[in-house]
Amino acid sequence: MKIYSKNFGKKEKVLNYACQVYQLSRPNKVGAVMSLIRQCQPKSFEDWERWYFENAHTVAKHPAKVTKEVLEELGERLHIKITEIVIPEWREAFRQLTLQDCVDYIYNLTINRTYDGFNREKSVVTDELEVRFPGVRFVESEPELDHAGDVDYLGCVGERAFGIQIKPVTAAASFGNYSPSERMKASFREFERKYGGKVFILFSLDGEIANGEVLAEIEAEIERLRA
Repeated sequence: MKIYSKNFGKKEKVLNYACQVYQLSRPNKVGAVMSLIRQCQPKSFEDWERWYFENAHTVAKHPAKVTKEVLEELGERLHIKITEIVIPEWREAFRQLTLQDCVDYIYNLTINRTYDGFNREKSVVTDELEVRFPGVRFVESEPELDHAGDVDYLGCVGERAFGIQIKPVTAAASFGNYSPSERMKASFREFERKYGGKVFILFSLDGEIANGEVLAEIEAEIERLRA
């Protein structure tokens, strides 16, 4: 399969970081691109490129058409953010970084953040999902399923189940534009084959579901599994 994505080498990390931090690829800037390309169903790259500029609008209260000039302007803003903010901030961080910072970071990542993540998942399930869907039994996935299927919880409906993956909102600052990897998509298909239900990704912000619109999709899936 021919790959059209450009390789930015070592610059990719800083470009990705700044783009995410300053939300320059959000749907309110470039449109809901994954939704757009699914509507397009392009047969070639050229089909998609042409269709995008003919149909893309920002996702906002007052949508605006996305043009090549708009993307160029976003690129210019990205350059300003990197050169005037990100690089100076990183230089200062590099200057102040100590061995103890590195030791503390690894400990915090392993112990503190794991505990916070555990509580965040519990809060989403017990405070929101179980309350909204009292007829569904939510159980933690087995370790091998969590690893292989990218599923944190199973929502059991009779003998079938749907899957829940919970991500902190910081895992995808642009979660409206988030798309699972091909590996994850394959895992979700395998889960659906085995349990009968789809897998839903929930983004958690302070223990609450940030992408609340997915709850209606879960409700529809529960009805389908009960049928």
